[in-house]
Amino acid sequence: MSTPTRWAGVPLVDRRAERRQLLVDAAYRIFGEGGEQALSVRSVCRETGLNSRYFYESFPDVDALLGAVYDGVSAELAAAVDAAMAAAGASLRARTRAGMAAVLEFSSTDPRRGRVLFTDARANPVLAARRAATQDLLREAVLSEGWRLHPGSDPVGAQVAAALYTGAMAELAQQWLAGRLGDDLDAVVDHALALVLR
Repeated sequence: MSTPTRWAGVPLVDRRAERRQLLVDAAYRIFGEGGEQALSVRSVCRETGLNSRYFYESFPDVDALLGAVYDGVSAELAAAVDAAMAAAGASLRARTRAGMAAVLEFSSTDPRRGRVLFTDARANPVLAARRAATQDLLREAVLSEGWRLHPGSDPVGAQVAAALYTGAMAELAQQWLAGRLGDDLDAVVDHALALVLR
């Protein structure tokens, strides 16, 4: 008599979605702890207990899987920043401070997040491309926030400020994760805020 399989009775679309998420979660753990050299089809399949057929059901290659890992962590970061800014109130100072603190806290609470979003994102071409796209979205969000709070401001000045802010935030996160700014998150955010809103 055959033993029921893990997905017996689960609709095909749900089975595929669950297997895909298992692969993404495994890749996050493997990449976050061991870096690019630790991530392979074999290591992910071993971690999940799935065979390679199920890997290729969801992803054409490891690069696509790594992109999915970045997208997932990036979406979590965006949700954390949105929630922090929403709770901060209406003032530009409070919302900017909350957003900065959320980025640094999110990326350092679990070092694997920082590795995916910032540290290894400079060297790995898949992550670098995703990071560039994310920075474009952040720049647009900064512009929208600026127009909402200061309608009618100089459009060129707003573009310049948004570009400087997004580049500075990426570098700030890099330095924070590298431990070069100490361990007092509030002090780091206060200094950054003073420079941004000068």
